Amino acid sequence: MTARLDAVRQRAADLMAEHLDPTWTFAFDHAKTRAGQCDFTKRRITVSRHLAARFSDEDADQVLLHEIAHALAGARAAHGPVWRRTAAAIGYTGSRLYDGPVATELAPWAGTCPAGHEHVRYRTPTRPLACAKCARRFDARNVITWQRRSTAPADAEPVTR
Repeated sequence: MTARLDAVRQRAADLMAEHLDPTWTFAFDHAKTRAGQCDFTKRRITVSRHLAARFSDEDADQVLLHEIAHALAGARAAHGPVWRRTAAAIGYTGSRLYDGPVATELAPWAGTCPAGHEHVRYRTPTRPLACAKCARRFDARNVITWQRRSTAPADAEPVTR
């Protein structure tokens, strides 16, 4: 995995040197569902170390170009027309959001609905959640039963919230 992260770090350095001034920096973060982030305050672009390990070279380039386009377009551009033009001009071809694999195995909460659909959460469920695959609106018949993934005893009770 280290070799893959080293390759992403090098590609970030190359693309940032090509498109941004030297005051911008790069780092990995610990995000599990977000591929990258552009922090205007710190003038830093970050990429999820968990997802970068799964990226193809093309995926890594696209995530980096997405965030570089944010840096170039400015904080107020969001994913609007200025950002879209800027992104296209530097070679970004993806959508406004990353739609590749996420690190679901790192989610501490796993749940199932009565129909057997599996769900994961990264934060503790604080209220009842119903399966959206079973019904578009909340339906108590489809409430998800959550289990914390950890070294909890095998006889731990499931949590329905």
